[in-house]
Amino acid sequence: METKRKFGMRDKVAYAAGDFGCNMSFSLKGTVQTFWLVFMMLETGLLSALLLAVQIWDAVNDPLIGSMIDADRRKYKLGKFKTYILIGAIGLLVAGALVFIPVPNAPVVIKAIVFILGYIVWDACYTIANVPYGSMLSLVTEDAGERAQLSTWRSIGSMFGNLLPNIILPMIIWEKVVDENGEPVLNAETGEQVQKLLGERVFFAALLMGVLGFIAFLFMIKTITIRVDENKVKTNETEKFNVLKAFGNFMKNRPAVGATLAAMGMFLGMQSATTATSIMFAIYFGMAELSGIVQLIGFLPMLLFMPFIKKIVGKWGKKEASVAGTVVSLVGGVMMFIFPLIPNKGIALVLYIAALCIFGLGMGIYTCVSWALMADAIDYNEWKTGKREEGTVYSLHSFFRKLAQGVGPSVVLLLMGFLGYNSKLGVGAQSASTAYNMCWLVAGLYMFSAIMQFIGLAVIYNLDKKTLGEMQAELDARHEKAE
Repeated sequence: METKRKFGMRDKVAYAAGDFGCNMSFSLKGTVQTFWLVFMMLETGLLSALLLAVQIWDAVNDPLIGSMIDADRRKYKLGKFKTYILIGAIGLLVAGALVFIPVPNAPVVIKAIVFILGYIVWDACYTIANVPYGSMLSLVTEDAGERAQLSTWRSIGSMFGNLLPNIILPMIIWEKVVDENGEPVLNAETGEQVQKLLGERVFFAALLMGVLGFIAFLFMIKTITIRVDENKVKTNETEKFNVLKAFGNFMKNRPAVGATLAAMGMFLGMQSATTATSIMFAIYFGMAELSGIVQLIGFLPMLLFMPFIKKIVGKWGKKEASVAGTVVSLVGGVMMFIFPLIPNKGIALVLYIAALCIFGLGMGIYTCVSWALMADAIDYNEWKTGKREEGTVYSLHSFFRKLAQGVGPSVVLLLMGFLGYNSKLGVGAQSASTAYNMCWLVAGLYMFSAIMQFIGLAVIYNLDKKTLGEMQAELDARHEKAE
């Protein structure tokens, strides 16, 4: 038998690099909405419909690819999971830029076609890389503490992967408008300086990020070690994949449903708020280029938990610690409803950042262990059914996450239109009431996010520390007997 290298820092750094690679593409999703709303000037209702359509397809193709990976028994030089990741990474070299082709003067029909085709190709490449990457966590190690560390390092990779598009990109693509004399051009109603989005820069930034993501994927593939046999627990190879049956089995997996609901809450609230937040900073605070930095300040508290996550999980358990965090996030969500009431925008911004910091503090533990929760849910599936099905369980989790990523932004775009945002006016001529309404919308989205996470983790997810120990002991006994 081949001797596997002992789990260590190389695996953690490599796994973090994998999520960095994923986020070189994934974190552009928020920019997609802003790009097509502000630069391409698509009407909010049309963009909402297009976004929902492509995200539903995005969600549907995840279980298909996950089941294909589960059913694939061929031998690959790199291994099954690494091979699929490499194929997806090659596609993402250019696919991420296809949805940012800058044609603002094209007819609406052409714009819609460019959006749909570009998004479908981009999404297919991302799914091929991301589904096996997420499933691979449960194959790198079977130890619960080591899985928690991998989940934490994945969050680190995600955080750094979000820096470029969410923090640096707004500084590059937003520009304050001045007249021919160099004087600021002001919005007549809000009094804030008008800003414009430089769409061509978004396209080239996406190309650069594709290259950076590919390098990160290659590093992970070369460095990380898979210690669990990829086909150790085989599904019934004579039985064809049944979508309805797989869905039914997934819904019986309480840990998977609870973790998925929490993730959906995170995306329905936080990611859906990305475009609304950018617009709020552009037309209410007059500083769209700094919106990313403010988001970073708000989520820095998450870093506090990363060095201690193994001890926290060991003492209290992943579920218990995450639930406590969601209560803190609820407090931050309540505070969000105060800043729109402050007439002084400087003080309002400070209060917004404070609420965001408290929200982020509560999110810290869950962010560190979210992927470990799903790894445990995969074990739970094996515990209850005798079938491991990493790809199927993870891909259905990804299906619901992506459904939330599609429905959330689509609904938010409709709400923005209902609250007064007019795409034809750009960000420079929106009314003062529209700017004010964006503040309430952002606050509501964060609160909604906290509530869904609390329900998913506190009410539905049932793998507390004691139950998790019992499950792992029984699975270890089964594996020893099988050997």
